Amino acid sequence: MWLNVALVAAGGFAGAILRYSLSKKIAERFQSAVPYGTLTINLTGSFLLGLLIGANPGTAVLLLAGTGFMGAFTTFSTLKQESVTLARQSRYRALIGYVGATYLFGIGLSYIGYCIGRAL
Repeated sequence: MWLNVALVAAGGFAGAILRYSLSKKIAERFQSAVPYGTLTINLTGSFLLGLLIGANPGTAVLLLAGTGFMGAFTTFSTLKQESVTLARQSRYRALIGYVGATYLFGIGLSYIGYCIGRAL
């Protein structure tokens, strides 16, 4: 059990640091009402998690990379907070595009990743 906790913690540590770094760089480069940093991170994470699950690498790798890394790399709470901020600013077009792209492309990329993972 402690090994599983350590795997999730190590993956989570790395995923959180990478998410923070990449999201900040993307947001600085593409300043917009749409939070492209979070969108890019979440879509990338959706694809990678689908790929990982499709490849079925075993429990240890799923705990480290799936639960730990991807759990911290992607961020559902930031998506919700940014969505609320867009709504409060009456930026409804950006809100609909952001939420729509996150869910539509996220599910699609996850499925594509899964199919590629199964083929590997």
